[in-house]
Amino acid sequence: MRVVRVLAMLGLLFGLAACVSGGTGGKSASAQPIKLAAQYDVAEVKIVVPQTLRVSEANSYRPNADIVWRGDPPGDRYAQVQAIMAEGFAQGTAGMTAGRRVIVEAEVVRFHCLTEKTRYSIGGVHSIRFNLTVRDAESGQVIDGPRLVKADIKASGGEKALAEDRAGRTQRVVIVEDLMAVSRRELSARVAP
Repeated sequence: MRVVRVLAMLGLLFGLAACVSGGTGGKSASAQPIKLAAQYDVAEVKIVVPQTLRVSEANSYRPNADIVWRGDPPGDRYAQVQAIMAEGFAQGTAGMTAGRRVIVEAEVVRFHCLTEKTRYSIGGVHSIRFNLTVRDAESGQVIDGPRLVKADIKASGGEKALAEDRAGRTQRVVIVEDLMAVSRRELSARVAP
């Protein structure tokens, strides 16, 4: 009896899903590619990594800290995180020269990546959060934000992580690429295809 109910519910759900996905030719509107266009002329990017954020060097599955970073040799983790964020934003905003001239500020709230123990076993998620503020370059007036941006990235583990490292797709490379895409998306306007 229970199996029959589950199958009936699944049939109902699939039927509702078919009704919702209107459009021509059986394609839903969400299948259309989303185009982005820069909406600002980015004059400067400021990355802030508050010294009040807690750093952990513990090699556990999920250290209780705001900053967990192992993609660089031991050192000033605040400076390392600042450099990674700056590189990602520089790549993401390169060529943004249309629209209002602005200063972009990103204040790191969390930069929690994988420890060695997690990376070389189960993998997980690089959990990155920052507050984004866009200011007019002339007046300093806030025109967007501050607002929290989540830039989480799936992170490989075990043999897949080792293979990525050998191929040059280190954690740093993956995170910079994602920050480039996130910053570009957050500072662009959606336009009709």
